[in-house]
Amino acid sequence: MSANTNLTSPSLKNRNAWLWGFTPQSEIWNGRLAMIGFMSAVLIEMFSGQGFLHFWNLL
Repeated sequence: MSANTNLTSPSLKNRNAWLWGFTPQSEIWNGRLAMIGFMSAVLIEMFSGQGFLHFWNLL
């Protein structure tokens, strides 16, 4: 193998770009937002002592 091997792919050149459609960038943002939502639900349950749906009076 050569020491000058280029490992960057053109589709991930700007992986933080906000692109619409089924692109790797949109999947990265989907995962980030899902992690924020999950951690929000966990923190609400930890600090309030109630479940997420009970906290918002949905149950």
